[in-house]
Amino acid sequence: MDFPLPPVGEGLFEVELLRWLVKPGDAVARGESLLEVMSDKATMEVPSPFAGTVTETLGKPGEKLKVAAVVLRYQTAGEPGALTGEPEALATGGLEAQTPVAYAPGSPVVAALAKGVAAAPSIRLLARKLGIDLAAVRGSGPGGRVLIGDVMPLIPSRNGDAPKAAPPAFDFGTPGTRVKLTGLRRKIAEQMVASARAIPHYTYVDECDFTELVRLRAQLKDPLAKLGVKLTYLPFVLKAVALALKEVPIVNATHDDATGETTLHDRYHVGVAVAAPAGLFVPVVKDADRRDVVGLAREIERLSGDVRAGKSKPDDLKGGTFTVTSIGSVGGLIATPIINRPEVGILAVGKIVRRPVYDDAGTVRPADLAYLSFSFDHRVIDGAVGASFGNALIRRLQAPATLLLPDSP
Repeated sequence: MDFPLPPVGEGLFEVELLRWLVKPGDAVARGESLLEVMSDKATMEVPSPFAGTVTETLGKPGEKLKVAAVVLRYQTAGEPGALTGEPEALATGGLEAQTPVAYAPGSPVVAALAKGVAAAPSIRLLARKLGIDLAAVRGSGPGGRVLIGDVMPLIPSRNGDAPKAAPPAFDFGTPGTRVKLTGLRRKIAEQMVASARAIPHYTYVDECDFTELVRLRAQLKDPLAKLGVKLTYLPFVLKAVALALKEVPIVNATHDDATGETTLHDRYHVGVAVAAPAGLFVPVVKDADRRDVVGLAREIERLSGDVRAGKSKPDDLKGGTFTVTSIGSVGGLIATPIINRPEVGILAVGKIVRRPVYDDAGTVRPADLAYLSFSFDHRVIDGAVGASFGNALIRRLQAPATLLLPDSP
């Protein structure tokens, strides 16, 4: 029997095939994910409305699939919901006597045990990323369907008892292979090429003394950690950026190539570049000027966590008026960042390095220094204006205690 691609979203008639989650010969249950597709930067899994055996998959990763086009062929199982050839232990019944077990993420045991479980694609994706065996979870939904509330108690807590998850692994490539640009990587490439072609970039670099900020963060880090807040330098940078944008409004703008008009925004939505295994995302901290440093830290952690878990909401990835990217955590002093079109400016923060410097009295002292690399759209922002914005930002970062005030000057 033919399986046509069902509607995957309002107004979507075509999506890109990212990967098949099944192959010919696989037995599938109702609700099991068949393939993963992408529209813009949103990825989704397509669930199976049937129980049976896959006989053929149509399409290769990177190809465009049209809604209602046949993408898979299958044979129905003898009994609705039955899994031909699957061990009896993988059936959904009799789970009451089983103890929930967490396996390593990506474990073949997880993939195998989850086959006979009724659960939504989003629940399966969450379980797969956390390494939770859905077959060992007692479902509280209709017909034993596993709901989000059934999975939540099995998510490792943050109290230190459970081992910390390993950081996301990046794909550095394999020598001697050819890689086709597909999915998110292709979208990133298209956006970068469009920005580089349309925008006359110029880069401005200045040095910032982070000594006081390093000292302040060290004092706040542990007390805030006890409250569940991870304090990095980035919340301070975003707060300072938002205030500097208010001082130099032309930088908090977007440019429309078609009309030749530049819109100066009165809302300060700062994008934060986040590197994930799937590629680069820029979630947006909305109204960064209205949040305090702790609120910014919480929001950055939420947005970054969603990106790395692959569950970012579309609204979290749009609406930015300026972008910040931090290269210091990986290493690097100076960058020439590409502007996130249609914005007109972007900031890259380099790593903080301790160096000897001269103070005003001519005495050598140790200082924690970092380079701030700005790229601006020269159609909108001249060199002197860009430098003025840099000065406004540096002035605030070098007096970080003022960033903690309710109404920072």
